[in-house]
Amino acid sequence: MRGLETSVKKLRRQVFVEVAKVAFESEHVESDLEEIPFKITPTETPTYRESIYRERAIASERVRLAMGMSLNPQDRPAHITNGLSASNISDSYYEPPLMQVIPSACDRCEENKYEVSDQCRGCVARYCMTVCPKGAISRDPKTGKAVIDQSKCIKCGKCKAACPYEAIAHRTRPCSQACGVKAISSDGLGRASIDPKKCVGCGQCMVSCPFGAIADKSQIYQLIRAIKKGDEVVAEVAPSVVGQFGHGVTLWKIKAALKEIGFQEVYEVAHGADVGAATEAHHYATEVATGKLPFLLTSCCPAWSMLAKLQFPDMVDKVSSALTPMVATARSIKQKRPNARVVFIGPCAAKKLEARRRTVRSDVDFVITFEELAAIFEAKGIDFTSYEKEDPIHDATAAGRGYGVAGGVSAAVSACVEKYYPDVEVRIEHAEGLDECKKMLLLAKLGKMNGCLIEGMGCPGGCVAGAGVNAAPEKGAAELRRFVSDSTTKLPDKDLYEIKLP
Repeated sequence: MRGLETSVKKLRRQVFVEVAKVAFESEHVESDLEEIPFKITPTETPTYRESIYRERAIASERVRLAMGMSLNPQDRPAHITNGLSASNISDSYYEPPLMQVIPSACDRCEENKYEVSDQCRGCVARYCMTVCPKGAISRDPKTGKAVIDQSKCIKCGKCKAACPYEAIAHRTRPCSQACGVKAISSDGLGRASIDPKKCVGCGQCMVSCPFGAIADKSQIYQLIRAIKKGDEVVAEVAPSVVGQFGHGVTLWKIKAALKEIGFQEVYEVAHGADVGAATEAHHYATEVATGKLPFLLTSCCPAWSMLAKLQFPDMVDKVSSALTPMVATARSIKQKRPNARVVFIGPCAAKKLEARRRTVRSDVDFVITFEELAAIFEAKGIDFTSYEKEDPIHDATAAGRGYGVAGGVSAAVSACVEKYYPDVEVRIEHAEGLDECKKMLLLAKLGKMNGCLIEGMGCPGGCVAGAGVNAAPEKGAAELRRFVSDSTTKLPDKDLYEIKLP
């Protein structure tokens, strides 16, 4: 249920705001960090859990992750600030894994179980019993209702599909169900566990957990320290930022607000997307259309490209060599401002993993999400309902700005091919969500996608549905499409792909 202002979302925001306040204002960092759980749960009466102690313990772990630190060992509970010295520097990258399950917050959801609910009417037809291939369903002689023998059940779901009263429920972990790469299993105690070797960092598990038991690590503390220290901190902002801070809050207002809190300059990531569109159009026209490559996979979504590399390693050479918009923009910034600390601000948790790659670390110094940026704005008292300042920005075209919505990448590349290589016919395919992406990659591997430009987006709906957005995906998409439509320049120059970025 994306876009709802749930208690989980509010708790996350509270933690980020308090950490940001400490980073901006505190002269007693350790004691002020230790105080945050008591600010979040100020009374001795629990609000969400059975115990105030459990609520504060969970809040403590949220603070550690927001500081970029790992969870405390469960068998050796320690202070929030345990190990702070390793994180209390502006140059700190967090250590993997990015996505972490807070054990004390996990409710031990059923992994995969079919149960008969009280909606069962004990019908005479007994469809559920008839279709069960293992005879796992019987009739309770006292109530007349169906009963499932879990030792015989093979989880095929035929009974659920057959019941006319929808009386059979399928119990699953919401986080596991949302994970398109099957990286979530049980830790042996019934709690969710994420396999970092499989995880691609999309964060859909995090936004799907009703208990807020999964959280990613953040760099907001380190970023704010860099600003406070007087570093030349520069922002590159993803196109999906429009609509994330309220209806009508333009990129110009967001740029002005960023400069007010200490950023030296603000650039559009859509400029890097323009470079990518021109580059991938060139690659398609010269490699796929000529038969040198059977198909071309877009490179801009890190979750999609990581999926391809992890599960389809023989297709790595089909992933476009074009730099992702984040990296292309960062490199162009560092050419102009070699001393700049570049901050990518976007909707995507997976970008945090991308920024840690050996080939990218020198380009992108910090990654924060729109959710984290909203907390920084709140900590600094910036309220967009009354904010009037603006600072114009014109770095990109409609094509690059459209990358934030599913289908936008392939549409941009296709438009470039049609304009710059008019004799080349473009075939487009795109997939949203990692489950659909896997199916698309399998079809490509089987030779069903030859001649195609294939766009993959790890999040259903594209970047506007990333784990770090503030707005409901459909609202974010509508605002972004309006922004794209209002863009004066529609396509990048043909020779943009020749830009040399070291």
